[in-house]
Amino acid sequence: MYILRADKKERIDIFLSEKLKYTRSYVQKLIKKGYVRVNKNVVKSSYVLKEDDLIEVQEMLPEKLNVVKENKPLEIVYQDKYLAIVNKEAGIIVHPAGRKKENTLVNRLLFHLDGLSGIGGVVRPGIVHRLDKDTSGLLVVAKTNEAHLKLSEMLKKHQIDRRYIALLKGHLDSRIGTIDIPLTKKGGGEIKIIVSPSGRYAVTHYRVIEEIGPYSLVIARLETGRTHQIRVHFAYIGHPVVQDYLYGGRINENISLNRQFLHAYEISFIHPIIGKRVTAYALLPEDLQKALKELRAKWKKKK
Repeated sequence: MYILRADKKERIDIFLSEKLKYTRSYVQKLIKKGYVRVNKNVVKSSYVLKEDDLIEVQEMLPEKLNVVKENKPLEIVYQDKYLAIVNKEAGIIVHPAGRKKENTLVNRLLFHLDGLSGIGGVVRPGIVHRLDKDTSGLLVVAKTNEAHLKLSEMLKKHQIDRRYIALLKGHLDSRIGTIDIPLTKKGGGEIKIIVSPSGRYAVTHYRVIEEIGPYSLVIARLETGRTHQIRVHFAYIGHPVVQDYLYGGRINENISLNRQFLHAYEISFIHPIIGKRVTAYALLPEDLQKALKELRAKWKKKK
């Protein structure tokens, strides 16, 4: 338990995140679950502290894990006692959601790794950030709560460099550019993200590395990491990711690819505990390599 004395007027969630070096979202979770009391009283995250308020913070009690371990393939690119970097295959979601309790990345992590942080909750152990179901590539996973909190803060401060390879429809006006367009979730059951002036700040940097017929192969670097960010940003400027059915990327080419051409190929950051830079790479998976080969062969003949 932590016992603190307020020394200024400030929202309690902001005060505790600064004092305890926790993420604000984690502090808000503690407050919501009743693990934080001010002068012996339960408060809300919006409570504004007064000088000399006495704050008690309890550690969150561990919840029983109800997700099964699955002995299915998992490529571990890097691992130490604090964190791991894994290469997620396309077609699986990152963590259980709704009725989907099996065949997720978390099920495999639980089997292959010797420990995961508990901050994400019972269905999201170790999960610091996500990839869409049909996006392949690298994810960093926390094995300890300390690493989880620090990695989450690094993401918030844009200190984790994430790069993707994407194949887009059409040719972009500039071979190097930045898309700075706010995004928000569209109402309704289906998860779909739309551009909105009142949405969350979202920035994607890109560089064209090859043009294949009417398509552009690009490297995209995330400055922020909003849901579907790369897919929505490129769709909005008229160049959706190839085979991204949700955002207008379906093509009529005779290729075998049946998911969006998007792969997280590089991740790089200063290790939050050890202090040394960690950089990992993941080659394009076979389905994306095959699609490129098919398109190059077709459009080379047409030149």
